Amino acid sequence: MRGVLAHFKELDSLVEAIEELKAKKTGDITVYTPTPRHEIEHAIHAPPSKVRLFTLIGGLAGVTFGYWIAIWISDYWPLVVGGKAIASWVPYTIFGFEVMVLVGALSTVVGLFITSRIPKLTMTVGYDPRFSGGDYGLWLECAPDNANEAAALLRGHGATEVRSER
Repeated sequence: MRGVLAHFKELDSLVEAIEELKAKKTGDITVYTPTPRHEIEHAIHAPPSKVRLFTLIGGLAGVTFGYWIAIWISDYWPLVVGGKAIASWVPYTIFGFEVMVLVGALSTVVGLFITSRIPKLTMTVGYDPRFSGGDYGLWLECAPDNANEAAALLRGHGATEVRSER
């Protein structure tokens, strides 16, 4: 993996550089920030998170399991009351809802870990400890022949330090 790492002190310069790199379709961009910033999110135009699919599938599996286990227990140990149906869905809605919330929440946590690739066993290419202290970093994965053009573009937008890394 080859690319260019740029160090920015100003948020506005970073956002302008991201927008121009996106317009030129230079390569994949990874941004390092000390805090989440909505300006960067708007500039990157990231697709919606896939974690919500984990939540949906977990919730549907949970409500199905919640209803199934309640009805199975009612059929296994029937409690006949005045000729009413042994297994009715209305009283089991609460149990189905509670299991849906439990399994949906647990699957959301699992989805979060899977999509963010936690734990990372190797160091991220391009990370610098300064990016956790108040500065911004931009890692641009690009071909070696485009690296000089990308570095010039980043310097033109106010990057204080630009270096090619492997």
